[in-house]
Amino acid sequence: MKKNGMISFVQKNKVHIISFLIPVILMLIYYIYRKMVPFGGSSLLTVDLGQQYIDFFSYFRRAILHDPSSIVYSFSNGLGGGMIGIWSYYLLSPLNWLLLFFPGTHITSGIMLLTLLKYGLASLSFSWLIKKNSQISGVLIVLFSISYALMGWTIANQLNIMWLDILFLLPLILNGLIKILNGGKRGSYIVWLTLAFISNYYMGYMVSLFIILMFCFLVTDGFVNWKKVRIQSYSFVTSSLISGLLASFILLPTFVSLLQSKAQYTVTTFKWKFDYFPLDSLAKFFVGTFNFSQMPTGMANLFVGSLPVLGSLLYFFDRRFSTRGRIVAGMITLVLFLSLCFQPLDLLWHAGQYPVWYPYRFSFVVGFWLLWLASRVFTNEFRLTKRSFFGVGVILIACCAYIGIRLKRFDNFLTITNYGIGVIFLVAFVVILFFYTRYKKMCTILLCVLVVLELSTNVFLSLKNISYVSQSDYGNYTRELQRLVNQIKSKDSGFYRIGKNFLRTKDDPFQTGFNGGSVFSSTLEKNTASFMKNIGTPSGSGFIEYSNGTLVTDSLLGMKYYFGKDQTLGVQNNKNILQASSARSDLSNYKEISHDQQATVLYNKNYLPIGYAASAQALTVNSKEKNPAQYQSNIIAGLTGKKDYKRLFHAESFSSTSFQNTNIPWKINNAKLRKIDKSKSAFFHLFIKLKTNDSYYLRLDSTLDAKNVKIILNGQELQQSRPYNGSVLTNIANHNKGQTLDLELQMNKDSLDLKDFQIYRLNGSKLSKAIKGLKQGQLKLTHHTARSFDGVVNNTKDGRILNTSIPYSRGWHVSVNGNSVKTYKVFNTFMAIKLPKGVSRISIAYWPPLLNLGIAISILTLVVIFTFTNRRFLLRLIRGNKK
Repeated sequence: MKKNGMISFVQKNKVHIISFLIPVILMLIYYIYRKMVPFGGSSLLTVDLGQQYIDFFSYFRRAILHDPSSIVYSFSNGLGGGMIGIWSYYLLSPLNWLLLFFPGTHITSGIMLLTLLKYGLASLSFSWLIKKNSQISGVLIVLFSISYALMGWTIANQLNIMWLDILFLLPLILNGLIKILNGGKRGSYIVWLTLAFISNYYMGYMVSLFIILMFCFLVTDGFVNWKKVRIQSYSFVTSSLISGLLASFILLPTFVSLLQSKAQYTVTTFKWKFDYFPLDSLAKFFVGTFNFSQMPTGMANLFVGSLPVLGSLLYFFDRRFSTRGRIVAGMITLVLFLSLCFQPLDLLWHAGQYPVWYPYRFSFVVGFWLLWLASRVFTNEFRLTKRSFFGVGVILIACCAYIGIRLKRFDNFLTITNYGIGVIFLVAFVVILFFYTRYKKMCTILLCVLVVLELSTNVFLSLKNISYVSQSDYGNYTRELQRLVNQIKSKDSGFYRIGKNFLRTKDDPFQTGFNGGSVFSSTLEKNTASFMKNIGTPSGSGFIEYSNGTLVTDSLLGMKYYFGKDQTLGVQNNKNILQASSARSDLSNYKEISHDQQATVLYNKNYLPIGYAASAQALTVNSKEKNPAQYQSNIIAGLTGKKDYKRLFHAESFSSTSFQNTNIPWKINNAKLRKIDKSKSAFFHLFIKLKTNDSYYLRLDSTLDAKNVKIILNGQELQQSRPYNGSVLTNIANHNKGQTLDLELQMNKDSLDLKDFQIYRLNGSKLSKAIKGLKQGQLKLTHHTARSFDGVVNNTKDGRILNTSIPYSRGWHVSVNGNSVKTYKVFNTFMAIKLPKGVSRISIAYWPPLLNLGIAISILTLVVIFTFTNRRFLLRLIRGNKK
């Protein structure tokens, strides 16, 4: 019986099963060909998937299985940050739960499974949609479905795995919308749209805009009786609002998170201009028009295959459809294609922000739209008329001629070979459609072969030049870092941060579960990025990297331990596992705990705890100081209340200089150098005699990057992570009294601006004295989690504050001796409270702002929905109780 039932199920759903399997098999074959793990030594990790998402997935497993308190807040998130934004953008796909079955470095295999599954589900979902809402045959359903799953947007963005859910949700949402327009129940639409908002609010927003366009089309194309438009419009609007209300538990706290991060960079003014001539986007319909150069600043990935393109064009010539519907479809098509190049529309789709890499992220709706129009055409009644044939033919010839004539303009992504292949496929499909009516069976077989061949060709040509992280590079590094972290955690269960001067990604703390000072995330708070910039560490709008701090910042940020990478260590099969990001000789000030062939574990006795009593003068420190050395000095002066510490760093002069093929400036700082003979190399040496054993730091402006200059310190290239925003301080000497440093700068361009180029000496004994004084009033923790701290502090003076290295947020709530107190922002970044004199019990806890309100709205909405859908049952229940 079970066997017969299974056979019946397969027979009934064979179109959907085949639709699911074909893209999965095609991509699996390609992954095996590229030797992706577990079929070889490569992996799917590339660009952000390898530098960001893989680390978030590791955090996802750890948070769910081992540390639930880190779900709402984590100190692996840079210096510390709320996690709702990261969950709602990266981690709330329901499919991510599969990753729980892939521990450690095997998570790369889990990512492949997720990717394949999302390809299959996208195709399955689309097949379900068009089978329910069109009259095309089963074979064509499969062809359109796999074209949807393997369209250019998907291939280009398979590395942005958290976006792929929207591909299988969109058809389900549209199917629910069609049900509403036909007077059916609204539950399907509400459920799937709500899930879209929850799984990725960003993609959910784009789908919401597209669904409005689809609604306008559906009400004019025969999907609804015009007499019922007002009623169905009401149902559509209210159902959409209900979905938003149901998702409030994640949308509201995410909104607060965005206000502190991405929303800080929202464009408030825009230009009414085109990024490029609109017809240029036609070049992206050819096979293989995606490569690495298209990721940061390319055009939209529009490839869907020749058959959907032909079908969508034929729609406008097909008199089976109403003139009104075709006019509306034409208007929607125009809006979508203008969105690909017209800045105001582009900004609208991206919620007011130009994407950093991966432009035109909304273009999956363009592919969906073309496939939807094509699926309306190829029904059993399809006939290719002379009018349609010549009309579409003229358009295709004109478009191909336009791209062919301007081919050199597109040579960074469209080769003449790919252009030729695309034209051949297009001509082949036109010929088959010409004979389709007379030789339907044979032409259907040819269509199947050509569609699969064209889609496979696009996959191969698009991905062949993309490089991937090897499994060994990822696995060896991760295992070594995890071993170092576990070693510390097994001996110290307190709260502390760990610094290191090497990295694989800026999200290493998420990968291996420690409190660090680096992160790469779209939800990085602007104040944190600004602070890191001010203290002279690499930072940007979406990342901070703590790999080249100073002895001062190590103390301020509570870097109790440090993993130091020595360039002379770490040889495994003649290859370093840990790649150094900075060379900090000042780490020799710290006590060595252990070392292996890769790194040394160090203890910093001068670290400051998570909280400590400090002078209230810290509240008035100006955070606009541009010199990182002076800013660090001002912080220590503010915390101690002693102005003398404003001279913690001392600017040093160069002992002598030597210039080759450049002008000779009268001073080095802010000097402008130019080559005398532009055909020859130019370089100069700067020498400084070290008078003490203190640590020395070189200030580098962001203009002194690898493109402009190569910096050599005592014969070896200076280790400094790039890029960075503003000035950085990089350590160049420590315990080198009496030696002479030789800084050689090799000019890579004809001119060089030595803006803010200065060497500073840190007064180490003075710093130690300041830190020792601050630690006397430390907060002694009695209990802590990722989101809470309880402890006791003894404040011996009036008018002091409890300063913390916890980034300020409305979500933190502090009580002193059981009474809630006001929190203050210090250095425009960290949280502080005013302390009473004497011994105080401190309790600090975090809860995401608006989360409770969001949960209440979602629950109330569910209650209202249940009440209205079950009102008859409830009435009978109430009446029964009365009896």
